[in-house]
Amino acid sequence: MNFVKRAGTSLGARRSKTAALLAIFLVLCALLLGGFLLQAAAARQEAGAQRTIGVDVTVRKDGLTRALADRLGALGLVHRYNAEIAVRAGAQGFTPLTSKVPEPVGAAGGEKDKGALAVNGVRDSDMLLPFSYGSTKITAGRGITPEDEGRDLAVIEQRLADQNHLKVGDTLRVRSADGDRTTDVTVVGIHRDPAQDPTMWVAADELPGNRLYVPLGTAQKLGAGTAAVREAVYRIGSPDRARRLHAETERVLGKGGFDFRVNDKAYKDQVLPIQRVGAFAGLLVWVIALAGALILGLIVMLQIRERRSELGVLLAMGEKKWKLIGQHAVEVAAVALPAVVLAALAGALAGQSAGDAFLGGQGDAPVSAAGAADTGIEPPTVRVEAADVGKVAGIALGISLVSTVIPGVGILRLHPRSILTDTE
Repeated sequence: MNFVKRAGTSLGARRSKTAALLAIFLVLCALLLGGFLLQAAAARQEAGAQRTIGVDVTVRKDGLTRALADRLGALGLVHRYNAEIAVRAGAQGFTPLTSKVPEPVGAAGGEKDKGALAVNGVRDSDMLLPFSYGSTKITAGRGITPEDEGRDLAVIEQRLADQNHLKVGDTLRVRSADGDRTTDVTVVGIHRDPAQDPTMWVAADELPGNRLYVPLGTAQKLGAGTAAVREAVYRIGSPDRARRLHAETERVLGKGGFDFRVNDKAYKDQVLPIQRVGAFAGLLVWVIALAGALILGLIVMLQIRERRSELGVLLAMGEKKWKLIGQHAVEVAAVALPAVVLAALAGALAGQSAGDAFLGGQGDAPVSAAGAADTGIEPPTVRVEAADVGKVAGIALGISLVSTVIPGVGILRLHPRSILTDTE
């Protein structure tokens, strides 16, 4: 009889033991698949967190130009970046806020008319600390984005908008501090700065309500085109890339003479826990595979010892030893494959809830205020893919082979007469 057909007959005749073996394999495959799914979900969530949270590197240098800042931002290891130019400007056709405290005697009154507005030229306002931490919020419209390059736009503060009855879509005329140039800007957003007005007199441009955010090009026009970049912030994927960025910064800006600060607190608080879950899932896969091979090896060894008489008869009839080992391997593999299918179905049904339990809380808690963004990581996405099922099937078949060949070789070293006459 063909040993494959004989394996099927044996499984049918020993239904209870076949069902028990199937249950063991099902648990084993479900745990293996769970480990792979958790590992893949953690990797996807970590990649997303590196893009949204990442590590912010702030570069400052006297005389830092926009062209140099853009060269660093074009590096492949930089996900996004923001450069900032600060200039003063005057208002034409609308009224800036003034301090509610009387101006002290002897203050330089002439300056307040020429530069009542604090204009911040930015490339990406979402990367500014007040916006990324959530302390300053957009109440209407939107912020400044890299796509706004070449357009004269502005995001104004809520108090300035209320005083002048301004709304998104209105046009403001802003005058350079020296009074030589005027620029019309369109209001695309209104923000609310939580800072209260000072209790003592300050110049108008120091009031939080007079702070405007505009694209870099607009700020350069108001600053006569010579305004230097105050600082540039670059978002990279992980702390280990900061050293590479520092080397590139030295190449572009020259060694020394610049300030290079790495803010990785948000990354450590929110990304490292995800990495630990992924490492745990990888370790889990190895432990389950080794434990499964050991347990199934012992079970198969006991089954072979119970079937010593059957083996002896088959050997005495001239059956080859490798076919007997093959029969047991086929029996175990025939049980393993349905277990893989059932585990895949279970993973598709319960995988997302398991991923939420392990990874769902990693990005929900806000980070402390000492330099971490109050932003959550995207929920984990757990999906059963063919590659993961293939890995489980490969490991299951490998365990089947190991758990049958190793015990089988020890028994089949005996002669048929020894097997049949040995009653132990």
